[in-house]
Amino acid sequence: MLTESETAFIQHWELVRVEYSSSKSKMLRGLPMAILFSLPIFFSVVLVYLFSPEWYTKISSRASGASFMILISVLLIALFFSFSRMHFKWEMNEQLYNELIHKKNSNLKQ
Repeated sequence: MLTESETAFIQHWELVRVEYSSSKSKMLRGLPMAILFSLPIFFSVVLVYLFSPEWYTKISSRASGASFMILISVLLIALFFSFSRMHFKWEMNEQLYNELIHKKNSNLKQ
């Protein structure tokens, strides 16, 4: 016997599972958390560059080129985090959906 929350999940997941399975959807839905994940990295680099430029130039003789590479790498990390996080959530929801459908079908047979 399924609970009300389980049947509500089954109904919801049947409506959105195809839409949520696309790569574009996973990327867009995961982007807010990925931005929150990457903002501290970006801000730490910017703050060091703004408030202590002499330290930054002592460490790196290529300050302007390194800044652009850091920005590109943080962007790539955010995109990867966005996709992988939402793909993991989709897989977990799909597994739960399949388990609940199996449970529902086994209860109907009894």
